[in-house]
Amino acid sequence: MRLRVCILALSLSVAMPSALAQSLPAPCEGGTVFEDRNGNGRRDPGEPGLAGQRVSDGRGIVLTDAQGRYTLPLRERGTQFVIKPAGYRLAARADSGLPDYWLNTTLGEGPALKYGGMPQVAPTCRDYPLIPEPRKPRGGDLDVLVFADPQTKSATDVGYYRRSIVEPLRAQRKGRAPLVDLGLTLGDLTHDDLSLYPRINAVTASLGVPWLHAPGNHDLDFDAKDDEDSLLSYRHVYGPDTYAWEEAQANFVVLDDVVYRPGSKPEYIGGLRPDQFAFLEAYLAAADKRRLLVLAMHIPLFDAAPGRESFRHADRERLFGLLREFPHVLVLSGHSHAQRHVYHNGDSGWRGAAPLHEYNVGAACGAFWSGIKDAQGLPDATMSDGTPNGYARLRVRADAGYALSWHPAPSAGRALGTAAVANDYLRLYAPKALRQGSYPIRDVYANVFMGRDDSRVEYRIDGGDWKPMRRVAQPDPALLAENARDDAAAQLRAYDRSATATPTPHLWSALLPTDLAVGEHAVEVRAFDAWQGEQRLGTAYRLLDAAP
Repeated sequence: MRLRVCILALSLSVAMPSALAQSLPAPCEGGTVFEDRNGNGRRDPGEPGLAGQRVSDGRGIVLTDAQGRYTLPLRERGTQFVIKPAGYRLAARADSGLPDYWLNTTLGEGPALKYGGMPQVAPTCRDYPLIPEPRKPRGGDLDVLVFADPQTKSATDVGYYRRSIVEPLRAQRKGRAPLVDLGLTLGDLTHDDLSLYPRINAVTASLGVPWLHAPGNHDLDFDAKDDEDSLLSYRHVYGPDTYAWEEAQANFVVLDDVVYRPGSKPEYIGGLRPDQFAFLEAYLAAADKRRLLVLAMHIPLFDAAPGRESFRHADRERLFGLLREFPHVLVLSGHSHAQRHVYHNGDSGWRGAAPLHEYNVGAACGAFWSGIKDAQGLPDATMSDGTPNGYARLRVRADAGYALSWHPAPSAGRALGTAAVANDYLRLYAPKALRQGSYPIRDVYANVFMGRDDSRVEYRIDGGDWKPMRRVAQPDPALLAENARDDAAAQLRAYDRSATATPTPHLWSALLPTDLAVGEHAVEVRAFDAWQGEQRLGTAYRLLDAAP
């Protein structure tokens, strides 16, 4: 017989109508974490309780005893969860396909919200089954899909997400082998319409991958009166907004970093709550520093524009203080609908031994599913920095080293005109023809989607010597040209115009020579990706002999 530790909450009769209070069982304050050896979700004879496992309410963390038992009082409109340890997996929840590791607790009647909030349910004890997972071969990498901002505002957008992002990934799956080990979405699953959660979950679950989520600013209950209740509808579906998850190669901490401020302008700001810092302090105190520590959140830690605090600096400084002694840290953020790498140093308050890497991941929806459609009816969706919409991939080695890559959607970037050529790593833009002997004022441009400030990008003409290109902070010319085509059109070319081109941090250029022979000249560009190695792409231009 399993031991359960339950007590009667004296406040129950006050928080609920008396008739309902009499019909509900006493709320439970404990349960068991056990090894589910046959994976059926029930504790059968011979399945031991697991000692030393961590269960949290998003503030503190308690450990299970030698029999796998824990005690943790329930909180009103709170969420309890187990921190999945390395070497185990979790069953999927029947209602959503998401990993089953949490319990929502609503002891009283919550606020009435448009999308339902967190419904009142009978409080109960929660046991957590952990299914033993076969060990990977020695030195095996952890393979993680990273999505940011699917941002579906309608069933049509969910269809775009399915056809442009998920179905091409499903096509890569071989037999019954899992596509990857883990999936992660960095917020803004929807664009304010939270009723779409079941639709988008069904699409993501079709990948057959355990999937974690962080909330975004478009996942809020905007009719909530305060930040505390602004994620009730989200948490009803996705569970805790701040939690940890462990694999052999990396520990993941997922954070709600959207602070809702109803009545203010803007209505939200990046930051963390006191209860989140309490959880972080408790978790990080015992976290294995040999693993990569991945922090996943929606709003970036860096300011969106100089002089404008988009993430509270005091919260960032406190977070950096907690992370300072960790030698292997990677921050993943979304929200920008653009892509860049930021290396935090003393200028932003980071005091670690090496710069802190934040990868601000491009959006799955790109520029909000905008732009003209291809033959399959999928919008171009190129982002304002010229990056095609798509998804990222994170591979983590056993030694905490990692590699990142960006994977454009198959439909992305096809609308950007005949002056542009592209592959999965970069896009080139160059004029088709120039006058021989004209003053050299036209450039070839290379948008290196995963480019960093120190990336090495070179070009050569007609197979000659390689020469360096210079990084320029200006808009992608291919997207500028698409903006001009939208402007010149007498009718709408798409449901929504393409994104307005903005300066991109990963654009390089070089002047095209005009003192060569009349005829076509080959241009080749190579970029040295820190993780994927050398990438090349070529284009051409013609020099014409024009009479004065």
